[in-house]
Amino acid sequence: MKKTAFTLIELLIVILIIGIIYTLAVTNFQNISKSEKKLTLATLKSYLQSFPHTKSVRFLCLDDCSSCNILVDNEVVKELDGVFDNFIDDTIKVYRYSVLDGYVEKNQGVYFNSENMQEDICFSYSIDKNGIGEQVLVEFNEKFYDFSPYFTPSIIYNSIEDAKEAKEKLNTEVSD
Repeated sequence: MKKTAFTLIELLIVILIIGIIYTLAVTNFQNISKSEKKLTLATLKSYLQSFPHTKSVRFLCLDDCSSCNILVDNEVVKELDGVFDNFIDDTIKVYRYSVLDGYVEKNQGVYFNSENMQEDICFSYSIDKNGIGEQVLVEFNEKFYDFSPYFTPSIIYNSIEDAKEAKEKLNTEVSD
């Protein structure tokens, strides 16, 4: 009868493979947590697009912007209270572009929570089922974040005039 057993080299190879897989898994989990810490207005659009959804994904901040949530298909999936300190505050402004009037400040409206209580919206940005976000310009900390490009990241401008010039130039190029 022949005895079969693992050799020392075979055991070392298995332990090495397990170690590599463990290292890769831990690194990926660390990268996921780091990416959440890097959430800014510039990365908000791509961050929301990473959530699987069938209807919409919405970043919603209420009252004075101290309480923010991510809603996927109108269900809160992530509460961001205190996670992103100083991410935004109630000084944030949202504008829509009008060919006739240029950028016009948008009223954020109200939100009805799960108890059907009305709350004021400080900031809201949503992406539809096709991955297309709202066509808005967001002003915060003397920067202007243009969320209107469909397939590229948000563009950052130093002034509303720069954003308006870029929009008018685009309109001219499209109409020619």
